[in-house]
Amino acid sequence: MVVEAANVGENRYRERGGRYFEDFKVGDIYEHRPGRTLTLTDNIWFTTLTMNTHPLHFDVEYAKHTEFKKPLIVSTLTLSIITGMSVSDISQKAIANLGWTDIKMSHPVFAGDTIYAESKVLDKRPSKSRPGQGIVTVETIGKNQNHDIICSYKRTILVMGRDNNLEEEAGY
Repeated sequence: MVVEAANVGENRYRERGGRYFEDFKVGDIYEHRPGRTLTLTDNIWFTTLTMNTHPLHFDVEYAKHTEFKKPLIVSTLTLSIITGMSVSDISQKAIANLGWTDIKMSHPVFAGDTIYAESKVLDKRPSKSRPGQGIVTVETIGKNQNHDIICSYKRTILVMGRDNNLEEEAGY
């Protein structure tokens, strides 16, 4: 993908990442990089921030007595990071997330695991109610360093079209 840049002054450019609606093609797969290694600190901060009080996520002694023998990374942190990894390819030019479906957490994630993600374009269509914008549906898959699928979901987003560039209107 070619990085777009807007000229915002003499010898000055501003990066404009992401894809417009027209850039998506059904069947294309985008590999999201870089990967992200998760830490116990990430997990503890996220559980505290989101008020998830299950000790399996932050109490090492408790976790030792479970089938996993160590704390699990909370699933919503995994989902959040995988979604974040996809933003530059999938939703940098989104106007709104319209929904997530079929979320599956298929393999445990632990501190020290490195996760990667990829998204496949399943469908796209122009918006019926918002001219110059379109609706894109992708399936995103998260994998760990061993290529185990750890998470998958479908996401539908409303994306700006090339002729409906909100970034320029906002001076972005």
